[in-house]
Amino acid sequence: MLFKSYKNCILGLEVAYFMNFLSHYYFDRDGTNCYHTLGTVLPDLLKNADKTIVLHPEKLHHVNASVNFIIDGWNKHLAVDRYFHSSDFFLTHSHQLKKLLAPTIEGSPVKPFFLGHIALELILDNLLITTGKITAHNFYDHMMGCDHEIIQEFLTFAGLKDTTRFFRFFDGFKRDGYLHTYAETSQIAYALKRICMRVWQNPFTPEHEAAMNAILADYRSHILGDFMSVFDEIELKLNAA
Repeated sequence: MLFKSYKNCILGLEVAYFMNFLSHYYFDRDGTNCYHTLGTVLPDLLKNADKTIVLHPEKLHHVNASVNFIIDGWNKHLAVDRYFHSSDFFLTHSHQLKKLLAPTIEGSPVKPFFLGHIALELILDNLLITTGKITAHNFYDHMMGCDHEIIQEFLTFAGLKDTTRFFRFFDGFKRDGYLHTYAETSQIAYALKRICMRVWQNPFTPEHEAAMNAILADYRSHILGDFMSVFDEIELKLNAA
C-alpha cells in the first residue's frame, strides 16, 4: 500500500499482515461477481498465507472471463491502496494514532508507526460494519461463491507454482469467519495483537492491550463523524480513473 510497496516494507520490516479486507470490500459492496470481489482482497490474502509470495498479474489477460475478473479486482485493490495511503486522512490519522499509542506500549518491540498504520485500518473496518455500510456476512458469501478451480487457474497463470499453502489459509479464513469480530470495538486491540504476533513473538502485555483498547475506542469516536470522507474521496478517484 502506497509508494514503493509501502505495505511490504515498513521501517525495514517485511510485513503484509494487514487486515483491512472490509475496507477494500466497501468499494465492491454492490458487485455481483464473486471473482472480482475476491480479486480486490487477494493480494492481502496471499501475503497472509505466505509472505514470500510475490505475483504481478496486473497486465495479464486470460481466455477465461472469471480469471480476468480476478485480475480486474486485483488492479482495483492496488488503486485503492494507492489512493488511501496518499490521502490526507490516512497521513493525518495514522500519525495521530502513532503518537497516542506510543506511550502505551513502552517496552514492546512493536514500532509505533507500524501500530498507528494498522490501527487506523482496523478502526475503519470496524466503523464500516458498526454503521451498517457493509456486512461481513455478505463479504464471506462472495468468498464462499468462488470455485477453487478458477482460483487455481488464476494463481497458476500468474506464476504461483505451489498453491497448497494459499488454499490451506483461504479455507481456514472462510471457515473461521474472523472478520465478524471486527464489529466489536473491544476486539480491535486483540486484532492488533494477532497481526503483530506474525512479526513479534510476544508483542504486548495485558496492560498494553488494556491501554490500547481505551485509546482505540476514543479514537473511533473521534473519527466517527468524518470517516466516510476518505471512502468518498477514493470512490471519486476510482470513478474518474
